[in-house]
Amino acid sequence: MAQIDPDSPVPKYFQLREILLDLIESHELAIGTAIPSERELCQRFGLSRMTVRQAVDHLVSEGRLQRVAGKGTFVARPKIEMALRLTSFSDEMRSRGMEPGSRDLDRRVVRASAHLARELGIQPGDEVHFIERLRTAAGEPMCIERSHIPVALAPDLDSHDLTGRSLYELLEAHYGLMLDAGELTIDAGIADPDDADLLKLPRGGAVLLLQQRSFAGGVCAELGISTYRADRYQLRTILETPARRT
Repeated sequence: MAQIDPDSPVPKYFQLREILLDLIESHELAIGTAIPSERELCQRFGLSRMTVRQAVDHLVSEGRLQRVAGKGTFVARPKIEMALRLTSFSDEMRSRGMEPGSRDLDRRVVRASAHLARELGIQPGDEVHFIERLRTAAGEPMCIERSHIPVALAPDLDSHDLTGRSLYELLEAHYGLMLDAGELTIDAGIADPDDADLLKLPRGGAVLLLQQRSFAGGVCAELGISTYRADRYQLRTILETPARRT
């Protein structure tokens, strides 16, 4: 089993989140089974109860775990996915007549965990750009985007200024990565305190949690995990009737 790396720049709660996700996705923790108690997780990984609780809270808000009063925390049943069209935040906001904006919150290169490597189709330990930005529309905070892009596909991405710029436009213009397909899952959740402050939401405010894999020529070029204000952002899709047999 993977362990917590105390020297990693990745927060310990996020490392534990990745470990628990890997246990869920490898079916070592099956749907409907209880995860180890907070005390067990603290002892196993040498973490404080607050850190363990933060990791579990994230997975609960993402719908991967479910708390049952008086019984414990269980692996949640997978939810139904709804596909939306592949577009950038900037293009989406402009189509609504609003000027998009962004502010860098964090940018660094990390080593891919087993879970992240599986999502991106790379090897565990490969280098990945991590880009965290607060996105705005007409000056109002709308979402927090957290993008993961393999360094092998965009070697010097960290040298480019992304302030007020579309990441997708940059990937296409400088690296020839034209995103032509994607997979998107959407969950309802509650903003954690830090995200709530950035999004100007009350503590415990509702958010939409989007996880998107974007592809260029069949290669996964980005894993994006975004937190949207549920009170301000509307998702829209086109519904089509399946072709009828004649």
